[in-house]
This record gives sequence, C-alpha cells and structure tokens, in this order.
Amino acid sequence: MKIKVLGPGCAKCHSLDKLVREVVQELEIDAQVEYIQDMGKILEYPILITPGLVINEEVKCSGSVPAKSEIIKLITNALNEEGK
Repeated sequence: MKIKVLGPGCAKCHSLDKLVREVVQELEIDAQVEYIQDMGKILEYPILITPGLVINEEVKCSGSVPAKSEIIKLITNALNEEGK
C-alpha cells in the first residue's frame, strides 16, 4: 500500500502526516508513507486545498485533517479493496 500526504509543510499537513503514520503503525500494515511537499508534484493530484491524503494513487480527502477514526476507516477500506 502506498500512502501520500500532500502539503507544503503547514501545521495541518504535519498533523495529517503524523496521524497517518500512527495509524499505519497501530494497524501493523505494510505501507509506504510519503510526505510530499513539492508543489509541482502536489498539483498532479486533483486537490484544491492542502492537506491531501492519497491512498494507492486515489485522493481520499483534501482541505482538512480527518479524525483518526476516519483515517483508520479510509486505510482499512483501501486494504479491503487490495484484497479483492
């Protein structure tokens, strides 16, 4: 699983990155988490406001930091999709 946090380095972006890494560790899943701060790369995704959360190249949310429970749900749903 590949997870990307998109953001220029603001507090919300750092917060999302931290939460995603916590969830990956707690769920004990094999995931590559990448924090992308390069605006050129961020603009490759269809988001208007950072932070953005991309799981397996699909934008799952943008413009806010979802609750930890929502991040868990997004990641487990993506894991279930991988398993199909």
